[in-house]
Amino acid sequence: MILYPLSCFHECENPSVSETLSNFLIAPAIMTGIALFFGVVLAVAYKFLKVEEDPRISTTEDLLPGTNCGACGEPGCLPFAEALVDGSVQPSGCTVADENTIDAIADFLGVDAGQADKQVARLKCAGGKSQAFQIAEYDGFESCRAAATVSGGGKGCSWGCLGLADCEVSCDFDAIHMNANGLPTVDVDKCTACEDCVEACPKDLFEIMPLSQKLYVQCNNPLEGDAVTVLCSVGCDACGKCAADASPGLIEMRNNLPAIDLDSGAPMTEIAIKRCPTNAIQWLEEGQFTRQPSEQAESEKRYAQLH
Repeated sequence: MILYPLSCFHECENPSVSETLSNFLIAPAIMTGIALFFGVVLAVAYKFLKVEEDPRISTTEDLLPGTNCGACGEPGCLPFAEALVDGSVQPSGCTVADENTIDAIADFLGVDAGQADKQVARLKCAGGKSQAFQIAEYDGFESCRAAATVSGGGKGCSWGCLGLADCEVSCDFDAIHMNANGLPTVDVDKCTACEDCVEACPKDLFEIMPLSQKLYVQCNNPLEGDAVTVLCSVGCDACGKCAADASPGLIEMRNNLPAIDLDSGAPMTEIAIKRCPTNAIQWLEEGQFTRQPSEQAESEKRYAQLH
């Protein structure tokens, strides 16, 4: 065993301990100094650079329904409230709010409530279980999107509604329910035109339309003649009778389907639907799929008597 003098031990150990302790204290001190420096910089920047928010924005947002559905065209209720305060939109732009809410917002901001043509979701298909031919039975996860990946879901018409209610599930306003014929019916009073159903449908069958547009084509099949009717009894066979009977310039056949030009200025009347052999084009007073076949047959009979 080798013995060292005690003085040597202290001389050798103390510098190492002192250096370690010094390093241990210096690092936190530097970090604290940096944090304090940037804290002061941020505090000064906030004081001189902050933008004062108009207090009316918060109150206006509180008056809105708070659904953040985006139907107004803004990403949420806060951006819409900001747009209201800045005057770039009108209160009636909120399709979820009722008349009392819209009036309250208009009174608070001292602006005109505005007039908005109510928008609703429409389905470009009327081929339910009773009308559309099935080439296979889908037995899988109850979802249109899932079924669409498996041979199109089993429906003969590749462009038709699969009827598995993805749209109903997506609707936060209880505005869509599947009927007994396997088609989604939209409650026009509850519909806010939020477009959730548009995004949910894998066949792109939903579109947002003005409720005032009563003439509507309930078909999305681009084929023609027997190629359509063999798959669906209410499909458009591209006969063109609606375009011929409608006011000049109102309807034009495009891709074997009637295209209605809302900007044409041509008067829109029921005359366009009278000779449709499959009832693919309809005159909608309110929601879809409410007109009974007997009513359609009677209207065709009256038209035949007049012509």
